[in-house]
Amino acid sequence: MSVPADPPVSGARGVVLHEHRGAVSVVRLPADAPEPSWARGGPLVSVTRSTEELSVVCPTLAVPEQLPGPVQGPYAAYEVAGPTDSALTGVLAGLLRPLADGGISVFAVSTFATDWVLVPASSTAPARAAWRAAGHEVEVLAA
Repeated sequence: MSVPADPPVSGARGVVLHEHRGAVSVVRLPADAPEPSWARGGPLVSVTRSTEELSVVCPTLAVPEQLPGPVQGPYAAYEVAGPTDSALTGVLAGLLRPLADGGISVFAVSTFATDWVLVPASSTAPARAAWRAAGHEVEVLAA
């Protein structure tokens, strides 16, 4: 009797990523800070509040010079081509594993429709190479 092979993790391989032009940064503000009016523009703006902080992801060019919290970046923004089905499993894990294996740090953001992976701007070439070696496709979008 043959034992069936384990099914592959849905979405773990062959993902198409769109590399957006324009750097983004991540800002940490106090938990009680108002939503920032300066966090505007593309390719991505995300404002997330927890009891501990207000995290803002936005274009680096939109970040004011004086802020009451730390700023990380610049990051390159990679969007999983989508929309993706939220029932798929392993999509983000399949994208992060090759980067972790290559020692590349990330900041991940999920929206209702898709996932975003932010990679330090200095690590874009090794990130692209790691993803391609893992069977993913990276499309650099025009400005």
